[in-house]
Amino acid sequence: MKIKYCMNTVALAALTSLLVATALGGARAPKEKDGMAWDFEQAAAGQLPAGWKVEATNSKGPLATWQVVKDETAPSGGNALALTRPNHTFGGTFNLCWTDTVSFLDGEIEVRFKAVTGEEDQGGGVIWRAQDKDNYYIARFNPLEDNFRIYYVRDGARKTLASIKVELPAGWHTLKIIQQGNRFEGYLNGEKLLEGTDDLFAKPGGVGLWTKADAVTSFDDFSVSPEAIQP
Repeated sequence: MKIKYCMNTVALAALTSLLVATALGGARAPKEKDGMAWDFEQAAAGQLPAGWKVEATNSKGPLATWQVVKDETAPSGGNALALTRPNHTFGGTFNLCWTDTVSFLDGEIEVRFKAVTGEEDQGGGVIWRAQDKDNYYIARFNPLEDNFRIYYVRDGARKTLASIKVELPAGWHTLKIIQQGNRFEGYLNGEKLLEGTDDLFAKPGGVGLWTKADAVTSFDDFSVSPEAIQP
């Protein structure tokens, strides 16, 4: 008797997703065609996801320590990517953990974040269309100031593009950006709070995570989709 071994489409997709995630250090299957997402579950604690790097804007002193950490409260399961130690005392430093292996122009970026500590600053957010460590768009929430803002950073100098006062309880929250052409929208926990236009960075660039000064923050479920999903 001959036994035929086969793998159905669902099982094959699951295996492919696992292999890709392992190779990319925590990246998982994309939400949308040609998108990318990281839940950091396959990345080793104490390391960075493959293709990610640590840099800083306006650096004075050592770079901050970013690493995958065990966190049982993390939305994806047990791991998060976190800034665990600022390693400096300069309040004007922007701490970056980002990747240029993804080239983002238009679409949607989403992340879960949890502010942990910080006296000078807290919270954080995402960067996109990053040309280098000194030129990018950034959206962040700061629980010390109770505000949600979108900026550009050009040659290390930051300018506010949109801002709103908002209070959030401690714990995990979801930040999302939709970018189409020169138009941007900013969301917290599914609610659109910011919108506007800007023409400074019209070319695609890298994506990643951001905190300021001594803000110790954890991030999870970071995803990039190439086409905006309209609410």
